[in-house]
Amino acid sequence: MRNHFLWVLALLTLPVTAAERKFDFSEVRENQTPPGFRSTLTGQGKPGDWRVIMDEVPSLLQPLTPGAQGVAKKAVLAQLAQDATEEHFPLLIYEGETVDDFTLTTRFKTVKGVMEQMAGIAFRIRNESNYYVVRASSLGNTFRFYKVLNGERGPVIGPELPIPSGVWHELTVECKGNQIRCLLDGKELITATDKVNPFTSGKIGFWTKSDSVSYFADTRIVYTPHEAPAQALVRQTLKKYPRLLGLQVFVPGPDPKTSRLVASKSTNEVGRAGGKVEPDVIAQGTIYYGKEKDSVTVVMPLRDRNGDPVAAVRVIMKSFAGQTEQNATVRALPIIREMQGRVASLQDLIQ
Repeated sequence: MRNHFLWVLALLTLPVTAAERKFDFSEVRENQTPPGFRSTLTGQGKPGDWRVIMDEVPSLLQPLTPGAQGVAKKAVLAQLAQDATEEHFPLLIYEGETVDDFTLTTRFKTVKGVMEQMAGIAFRIRNESNYYVVRASSLGNTFRFYKVLNGERGPVIGPELPIPSGVWHELTVECKGNQIRCLLDGKELITATDKVNPFTSGKIGFWTKSDSVSYFADTRIVYTPHEAPAQALVRQTLKKYPRLLGLQVFVPGPDPKTSRLVASKSTNEVGRAGGKVEPDVIAQGTIYYGKEKDSVTVVMPLRDRNGDPVAAVRVIMKSFAGQTEQNATVRALPIIREMQGRVASLQDLIQ
């Protein structure tokens, strides 16, 4: 299979910062869970059984002639488990992207279920216990939106209306800041504003409830990619100090003597492990200096509001004749102070 065989990622012209992703399951083997997703759940019971199957789906395009075929068999995503546990909410989370503002459109079909016949989209997912969801119920004849906070369902809003089972419907979700709009079959039915600790970014996922068997197809999201706070800090600092050869931020890794790169002038480096220096800077608050032929490097700590080191910043600068450790540190210090003024805790870098 070719690289990125499943997902199409293309930069759009408007707005410049937006991107588009389409989920095409046609190259996933039948009865397989699509790669790049994680099956999990909120509540009780076992995770869902998410697979790609073939089903007849109406064309997105209008037939050119009245007698033309309006449906075709295509690969769709299906949740097939029928766990009748009441508080059972299977989730299939796309792990490849964290998004900020977005517009997502998908088609869904509720197929069967004795306890429930629901299909929905979870979004701004932080984890299995914290996210928003919009869902349609064919048994309850409801279209609802609510927030899941620490595993507890918040206030539920949305109208009652028929949502026939066995029929493909279109669902659209739009998020801008803390404002949320939800459309069903082209009609705007829900508007909400989360004014108390809103989720401003997160992952997206497919959602069902209890023993619902539901299908999804033709999912498309236009979004603003999430920029980690540390990366935004690096970008802003480089605007003020454009002559820096390099600027990197490291935070503690999974083990006490490791670190990981969370922001860099060269963004393709993000995610790699740090060396021996960075963990020591974070643990001890020490300063390191290194010199090469044409450059010097200073690694200094970033501290939280209590003065404790929470990250290490590597500043890479051009060298000059007579360059010493002392004057290299003096050159790096204003840069670190500029960054320090925007950091009160580790969460300010990685949230």
